[in-house]
Amino acid sequence: MDKNTIIGFLLIAGIMIGFTLLTRPSEEEIARQKRYNDSIAMVYQQEQAARQLQDSVNNLMAVSDSLAQATDSASMAVRRDAFGGFSASAFGEEEFYTLENELLKLVLSSKGGRVYSAELKKYKAQEGKPLILFEDEESDFNYVLVTDNNRVVNTSELYFEPQGEIVKTADGAQTLTMRLKTTEENAYIDFIYTLPANDYMVRYEVKAHNMDEVMPLSINSLEMSWSSDIRQQEKGRVFEERHSTLSYRYLAGDIEKLSPSKNDQKSVSNEVKWIAFKDQYFSTVLIADKSFSSSMLKSEKMGEKSGYMKSYSADMVIPFDLSGKDPTGFRWYFGPNHYKTLASYDKGVDKSEKLYLRELIQLGWGIFGWVNQYFVIPMFNFFSKYIGNFGIIILLMTIVIKLLLAPLTQKSYLSSAKMRVLKPEIDAINKRIPPEKAMERQQATMALYSKMGVSPMSGCLPMLLQMPLLIAMFRFFPAAIELRQESFLWVKDLSAYDAILSWKANIPLISSIFKNHVSLFALLMMISSIFSTKINMNNTTTSPDQPGAGMMKYMMYFMPVMFFFMFNSYASGLTYYYFLSSLFTIVQTAIIRATIDDEKLLAELQAKSKANAKNPKKKSSFMERLERMQREQQKAMRENAKRRR
Repeated sequence: MDKNTIIGFLLIAGIMIGFTLLTRPSEEEIARQKRYNDSIAMVYQQEQAARQLQDSVNNLMAVSDSLAQATDSASMAVRRDAFGGFSASAFGEEEFYTLENELLKLVLSSKGGRVYSAELKKYKAQEGKPLILFEDEESDFNYVLVTDNNRVVNTSELYFEPQGEIVKTADGAQTLTMRLKTTEENAYIDFIYTLPANDYMVRYEVKAHNMDEVMPLSINSLEMSWSSDIRQQEKGRVFEERHSTLSYRYLAGDIEKLSPSKNDQKSVSNEVKWIAFKDQYFSTVLIADKSFSSSMLKSEKMGEKSGYMKSYSADMVIPFDLSGKDPTGFRWYFGPNHYKTLASYDKGVDKSEKLYLRELIQLGWGIFGWVNQYFVIPMFNFFSKYIGNFGIIILLMTIVIKLLLAPLTQKSYLSSAKMRVLKPEIDAINKRIPPEKAMERQQATMALYSKMGVSPMSGCLPMLLQMPLLIAMFRFFPAAIELRQESFLWVKDLSAYDAILSWKANIPLISSIFKNHVSLFALLMMISSIFSTKINMNNTTTSPDQPGAGMMKYMMYFMPVMFFFMFNSYASGLTYYYFLSSLFTIVQTAIIRATIDDEKLLAELQAKSKANAKNPKKKSSFMERLERMQREQQKAMRENAKRRR
């Protein structure tokens, strides 16, 4: 290789090295290029991962579809095994439907096909809140169904479907049919609710259709269960609890109830016409077209702070026709314990078909109930037609009652007045005969009365004749829903106590006696009764020397105080009536006393005594028995005295 060739190669190598050095990228360009290459590689890797993930998802979905099909098949098999022919209604969503008229608002639930809530639109709860008898889980209603594979199913766990819209008739009635479907298209059970216009009574039917295809042919009855927690609706819990009862009426006609004061339950083997979950002023009554049999009834008291009074439950057996030719019919009464309303359901009805729902109102037993039914309530309704103020109505009722009893009151006072004018002669007898000879004193006194033509019983008999009316009024006022939330003077609610003083703290003994309040009308009743007692005591012939006279006097004054503690928690309408009654008694006594001249009365008695002496009258059988008892008692005392010697 010659010199020129070597130089040429060296020049070429130098040019290439120089070009390489001149075109070499900087450190920043190298880093930028590296990041670019890395991002290209990452994108490629992500695309590869996405393709692999998609392939995995597709594979998982295919597996999931296979598992879902298998699970659905297994679930369906389990569901059919558990619910039998009712598996078609085993799942769903709870929906609500409303039936409403001027008086009542009912909400029905698709779950169980039951009445979800009941609201009385004409009444209010405390503090003006809507008056709801029950809502949601406060009430439960269920039938026990037996499937064709001998499984037990509860309707409260199944879902019903409404059949179209609510049907409204020309007379204003509304009907909704809730259907319980089965796996057989032509086999189902309908719950049919019909709410008439302007009524508290709801028609309810259970109608089967071809249910012999999904239920055993031997079924001819169903077990029914009904339970409800009764809300506290009134101001005075003690009084409301006393009037809250689970009541029921036998098909034969007798009406009974569980104990209102304690937990109670009863197994009823006889047929029952209706069962009532009753509060003081409102009731929910389930009435069978035919009857309930084998009923188990239970009532439990609930805590004071629970907001509820009682928890009621009833388990019954009802007839059931699988074919549906003979539907099982009921009526629901959601309404007030208003005598006229309840009695209206028996108007124009054959005696054998009467419900006697009015017996839910506790007007008293026997003659006391008759007085309320045929005198007090008609008088109250008459005044209510023309007067809107119930305080004035009670005032007028008191005047009418006092006027009717005036002859008896006058006769009683006149008897006391006769014995009062004879007091000087009685004192002379007591002075002549020592206290240890009490029998002789009594005989001498009775001889004086007989001589003067005075009968001690003539003053007691008029008082006894007044007792049915007094007790009837005692039963009427707590049961009169018309007084509920009606105000008068300072009273906001004539059906509850009128507290002028109340406290929340629990004061030993005081709180238990007064129930944390003092009622003004009860206090006025006590004061007026003490004055009335004082006036009557001044009109008696009791001698201070008579044994037990002092104790009797204090007892007479102590009774009004006892009545104050007793009536402090009662309806203010009742204590207001007793207050007025005491005032009118004081006025009547003053008027009667002003018309009687003691000296003239004594002269009449002395003249009658002389007439009796000339023409002695045969003694009455009562006086003969009384004298005979006195002689026998005196003889026994003498014999006892001899034995002691």
